Amino acid sequence: MKLSWIDIRSVGSAKAAIVEEAIHARVEGILASDPADLEGLPPTVRKILFLQGQPLPESFGNADIVVVEPDKHGEPSELAHLHPGIEFGRYVEIIDADTLEDACRSARTDRWSLLYFRDPTKIPLEIVIAAAARSEGSLVTVAQDVEEAEIIFGVLELGSDGVLMAPAAVGDATALKRSADAGVADVQLTELEVTSTAHVGMGDRACVDTATYFREDEGILVGSTSKGMILCVSETHPLPYMPTRPFRVNAGAIHSYTLGQNERTNYLSELKAGSRITAVDIHGKTRLVTVGRVKIESRPLILIEATAPDGRTANLILQDDWHVRVLGPGGKVLNSTELKPGDKVLGYLPSEDRHVGYPIDEFCLEK
Repeated sequence: MKLSWIDIRSVGSAKAAIVEEAIHARVEGILASDPADLEGLPPTVRKILFLQGQPLPESFGNADIVVVEPDKHGEPSELAHLHPGIEFGRYVEIIDADTLEDACRSARTDRWSLLYFRDPTKIPLEIVIAAAARSEGSLVTVAQDVEEAEIIFGVLELGSDGVLMAPAAVGDATALKRSADAGVADVQLTELEVTSTAHVGMGDRACVDTATYFREDEGILVGSTSKGMILCVSETHPLPYMPTRPFRVNAGAIHSYTLGQNERTNYLSELKAGSRITAVDIHGKTRLVTVGRVKIESRPLILIEATAPDGRTANLILQDDWHVRVLGPGGKVLNSTELKPGDKVLGYLPSEDRHVGYPIDEFCLEK
């Protein structure tokens, strides 16, 4: 879980509203320079005291974490020994090679490292994240806005453990929390039995080219209805006549649904460069990937219908060509044109209906 911390030191007259919003949004931490600003906060939020440019106070109040500047306040490990019950962290401003090494050292040894990178490049953060790979401590990186926070959460795939941001207005704390939770939940895949296939004539199909490499047991879920999708494999497996394209899924007819982000479905026809969709492996593990291009072309189409053990159904319309494939149990790669009744494929059968892509509890008949 990524951590969202908000900095209320400079929010001015909006402080009370921003704190109330942050608590409601369930951010993990609120940071202040005055212990009085941490009074009255509920136990659901970590109370962080940041002593930048200040001497150590006589009392830390009810702070859970105290972030210090070691050259002014002493080493966090020594302070933690003197003040049991309080966790201490180190603040490092990275401006050159020496301070970058300080940050790497903190990442390896301190319980908390609060990092501010003066330059906009994310290369130094990548180095610190790599240095912290086997550490039990947590890195929290300062972001100027939510857009930068989203980048920080994804640096080097692992991302910073948390982001500290000073909200510019009410709404920013919620947006920060949303960016921290931008991953997608894993899904429960089901073995479906193919009941029929049929050639259905010409239509438009979409190849979804992403800005990532898929694994051999990974693809995207696609279906004609929002309650029944089949796992379409990427072009990671060798084919005659053409090279592999491990970034591509020949996904299906343009009306089809696939899973996006924030629990939403998207039509294949509305995907474009920069869209985010959900990659899924045969175990139901998910990750968000970015679309680089969608190729829509007219091709012959084939309809595949399949049924779950409980009677629920899924159907998928694909390009009618044997090199377009889906995944079966154990990661078996199945040519779509060779599927026959009784074959098993992997699918996803969500229970919610959909309205403009979002799950909703209402009556909706799709057929």
